[in-house]
Amino acid sequence: MAGYGDDTEFAAWLTARGYTLPDSAPDAAVLRERGSVYIDGTYAERWPGTPTGGIDQERAWPRTGATDVYGNAIASNAVPTRVEHASYEAAWIEAGKPGSLGRTYTAAQDKVLTQVDKIKWEVVGDASGKGANVPVSTVIEGLLWPLLTSRIWSTVLAV
Repeated sequence: MAGYGDDTEFAAWLTARGYTLPDSAPDAAVLRERGSVYIDGTYAERWPGTPTGGIDQERAWPRTGATDVYGNAIASNAVPTRVEHASYEAAWIEAGKPGSLGRTYTAAQDKVLTQVDKIKWEVVGDASGKGANVPVSTVIEGLLWPLLTSRIWSTVLAV
């Protein structure tokens, strides 16, 4: 397994932002792997193009037929710097709170308050659990926005 980027670039990225890994943090390669799994699992559905190596490709990038929101083509052998940096941010989050990027949940048990005079909770969401209880970082969202498509919304609207 290999996360996006490399350990040397990850260390430089941390230093440039004034971040320090906790003494108890796993090795950089382990953190990069965890960060990359989170990035792929959370965002790959919204990225343009398709994995260059097909279904057996370990990571979601590089991709074929990908463009950014401005219409600029992304080479089919490239991993955008934004993807690497987003995975580093996720790795840093994971280092500070191990396990925080992954959640186990039962979507059918999500509840929302629907009545005030008598407290009443109703289950919300669908049984698939898509997107439920997934941690979101606004820093990561900001890094990745030029690569994200509205594919998720066109899929939802088409149903």
